[in-house]
Amino acid sequence: MNDLVVTEKEPPRKRRRRSRALLPVNTGRSGHERPEEHILSLPPADEPAIPRGWRFGTFGVLDIGSTKMTCLIGRGEADGSLRVLGYGWRRSRGIRNGNIVDLREAEQAIRATVGQAEDAADRRLDTIAVNLSCGHPESRLFNARMPIGGREVSDTDMARVVSEGQARAYTEGRTVIHTLPIGYAVDDTYGIVDPRGQVCEQLTARLHVVDSATAAVRTLDSVLTRAELKMTSLVSSSLASGLSVLDADERELGATVVDMGGGTTSLAVFGEGMLLHTAFLPVGGLHVTRDLAGMLSTSLDEAERLKTKYGAAELSSEDSSELVTLQKIGENAGSLTTVSRARLVSAIRPRIEETLELVRDRLDDAGFGRTGRERVVLTGGASLLDGVGPMAARILDRPVRLGRPLGIVGLPEIGANSAGFSTASGLLAWAAGADRGFHDADSPEPRPNGMLKRLVHFIRGRA
Repeated sequence: MNDLVVTEKEPPRKRRRRSRALLPVNTGRSGHERPEEHILSLPPADEPAIPRGWRFGTFGVLDIGSTKMTCLIGRGEADGSLRVLGYGWRRSRGIRNGNIVDLREAEQAIRATVGQAEDAADRRLDTIAVNLSCGHPESRLFNARMPIGGREVSDTDMARVVSEGQARAYTEGRTVIHTLPIGYAVDDTYGIVDPRGQVCEQLTARLHVVDSATAAVRTLDSVLTRAELKMTSLVSSSLASGLSVLDADERELGATVVDMGGGTTSLAVFGEGMLLHTAFLPVGGLHVTRDLAGMLSTSLDEAERLKTKYGAAELSSEDSSELVTLQKIGENAGSLTTVSRARLVSAIRPRIEETLELVRDRLDDAGFGRTGRERVVLTGGASLLDGVGPMAARILDRPVRLGRPLGIVGLPEIGANSAGFSTASGLLAWAAGADRGFHDADSPEPRPNGMLKRLVHFIRGRA
């Protein structure tokens, strides 16, 4: 019987050589600093890919907000940026808290906004991508399962499991707008990005579904039709804002985008490169303006001017001594009076605090109170008020930064270039074919025609 000889797979000398690289090297530097060649790190990344593969052509998008409407016409550039060829920017009419309340007023405002952008870009639009903020959008998560029977998962299997999730998400009077996969499992193996080709007994899909009131979405489509526009994409406002102001690392590591608009505040939770949750709150910067107008007995326009020029979310030591002039309404219409800046701030602060507390509570209720703890990104016009960032960091207990559109050229130089254009910029990126991973999962059923097709099916981002 031969003796069993056990040999080491790696000579001790090689192990010692490897461990020596971990020791400080005496190079005359202070402390434990090591030269770059002695620092262990991950293997170098692959060479960066060619910039985003934009879809060919120019695209028009329309952000319908409660206080303003924005139309952008643009195209993707070879260097990876988006270029705005023309924009329209008008005051909203016929819109309240994101919903259309006057069809004629809304139609006229849309025509004026789109017409301004068309004239600037010297192009005419027939189709347009639009943001979803009407119909009280809701965000829900579903697990959908289907048996595979020990064979490979096919495209058809993936489509059917998505269809099962959509069926479970159906609610009377609601229309599914987004069906976004956030992960798959094959049997007991979780975290699968693409299960096609995997052999398993059961396939499970974790789906994020965003839906909205059917009547509100049909009203939106009707108004656009009256304005001679065809809606080809309907994209959640919070998703669009996140695509605009977050970079890829933030979406991967986790971040919450809070878009403080005029009539609504939307939030979107991102993590592991996916959109995990969205929510809408019926409060925004317009409510601050109304609070000011009521307290100071002045017009909404004058209150908006005061808020924009002198407003803040936190008191400072100089506010009591600084006086501002305003015009009164009512019996003393047109007369001028002065108030301290501290009085303005005292009217603004409670509403901003309330809004941020509602954001905190909504995240807690949805089970995302600790997700995205690394960062909150504030955007939207109301986020530009002095002191909103520190207040948000205190109430939400997270680091906060101001988010502005990334990688876009040609936006109007208004409001720090500008948090107020985040949704429109994200819509343009979506229409041009960016971030295809956030586009909807395919379903095996034939796509419906006519109005419903325009309502619930999106550009698939083919280059």
